[in-house]
Amino acid sequence: MLRSMTGFGRGESCGQGKKFTVELKSVNHRFCEVVLRLPRNMVSLEEPARRLIQSRISRGRIDGYFSAEECGEKSPVVKVDKALATSYYKAMEELKATLGLRDPVTIQHLINLPGLLVVDEPDEDEKTWWPLVAEALEQALDGLVEMRLAEGSQLEADLTRRLERIAELNEQIKTRAPLVVTEYHNRLTQRLKEWLPDTPLDQARLAAEVAIFAERSSITEEVVRLASHLVQFRECLKSDGPVGRKLDFLIQEMNREINTIASKASDLEISRVVVEVKSELEKMREQVQNIE
Repeated sequence: MLRSMTGFGRGESCGQGKKFTVELKSVNHRFCEVVLRLPRNMVSLEEPARRLIQSRISRGRIDGYFSAEECGEKSPVVKVDKALATSYYKAMEELKATLGLRDPVTIQHLINLPGLLVVDEPDEDEKTWWPLVAEALEQALDGLVEMRLAEGSQLEADLTRRLERIAELNEQIKTRAPLVVTEYHNRLTQRLKEWLPDTPLDQARLAAEVAIFAERSSITEEVVRLASHLVQFRECLKSDGPVGRKLDFLIQEMNREINTIASKASDLEISRVVVEVKSELEKMREQVQNIE
């Protein structure tokens, strides 16, 4: 099934006191280009995230936005340095005795002294975050792929309709081609009679001229190759893998065949049909640029 290169996906996961969010956006690109933006404390996860994305996306530019925020499952712990508090207290008591002070030493005297209260932050190892980040990334990839598949389905329907139209036009060219030689024979005969009314026609020479014209203007091979390319194009549309580049190549080949038909046929009716075929091919080429 066809996949577009345009899409969006978002995923979230919570754990270890963190909430991880991943957003992915993808647009057209000739190759697979992954550009990730992560917080500084998650930089070590960039490479595994890139590998995971590339395992599921073959083509397009993917911009990824990662964020992490506290979600309340863990909070800092305040600890008291008891040994330091005891030292402070003894020092204050000695100072009182030295100065002859009678006021008691209270908690208010100790509480603001440096180093007495210590905030114990939970240890964080970003490598242990990877399972949670991968979970959010997988959700984002699922949404991205789903959107790309949905748009790819629309592109497939449109391309199929245009293929059918080109096949009809190719049949018109195939039907018209033999008549071109017949009409040339009739026109040449008529002109010779008009130009040389008193001279008998040399049928052998006339036949030779018509044969040369038929050989020069024959488009049988081009019509057959165009039909073959249409068959290959249909088969690619049903393929499960990335086919964007192959479809682009087939459109180039079809353009080549139809241009050759136009230059060789020397027929107004065929030229009109060729213009319509080229119009359809140009619309298909624009669509194919967005296929993975």
